[in-house]
Amino acid sequence: MQKVTSPPGSETISELAFRKLRHDILRGGHAPGTKLKLELLQAHYGYSSSPLREALNRLSQEGLVLSDERRGFRVGPVSLQDFADITRMRLMLDLQALRESLTRGDDAWEARLLARFHQLELLEARMPDGPVILDDEWSARHKAFHMAMLEACTSSRQLDWCESLFDQAERYRYLSASFRPAGRRKSEEHRRLLQAALRRDADTACALLDDHIRSTERNVQAALKRLETVGH
Repeated sequence: MQKVTSPPGSETISELAFRKLRHDILRGGHAPGTKLKLELLQAHYGYSSSPLREALNRLSQEGLVLSDERRGFRVGPVSLQDFADITRMRLMLDLQALRESLTRGDDAWEARLLARFHQLELLEARMPDGPVILDDEWSARHKAFHMAMLEACTSSRQLDWCESLFDQAERYRYLSASFRPAGRRKSEEHRRLLQAALRRDADTACALLDDHIRSTERNVQAALKRLETVGH
């Protein structure tokens, strides 16, 4: 199933506020634990309190924002336990979605997957040697490739959860990149995933995705432990 997105220019103010605030939280523009005061957000983003409050309530459903009647809104904290939980849920949902996607994906799905991989590969080929820099363009193409692998899954709710969890993991990748060199290039891992998917080899593809997700967990854990050491 291909996810339907709104055409450019059709988003409501509430949706725009949600996307911009979500983007900034995921990219570390608002640090974990930071209070999100409506008056400051209004001045920063130029939106009125109503769409911003709606955005904050939506973000609280994802766990990216915490809401308290007395303390208001604040950015959700980060922890090793939280990232382990994100990883656990990704392994549960993504692997099952991938297996179904490989079974149900048609020629159009295969063409989209190839296109997403090609777009990611082209961008990485233009990058200098060394670790990947987690900029917006690379992150968008990386996510597009991963979601393309899953999109033939027939459960729209499962795909929404997979996407949300991918984004929450991305938040940790950005945070950890502030305390270590940016992530290693994973183009060969992506190529092996693509090849297994095109062969419709679900067992191999799921094993590769499992290792791909767990390697991210190991990298983030190491970075967060160093961050804790610095903090003390």
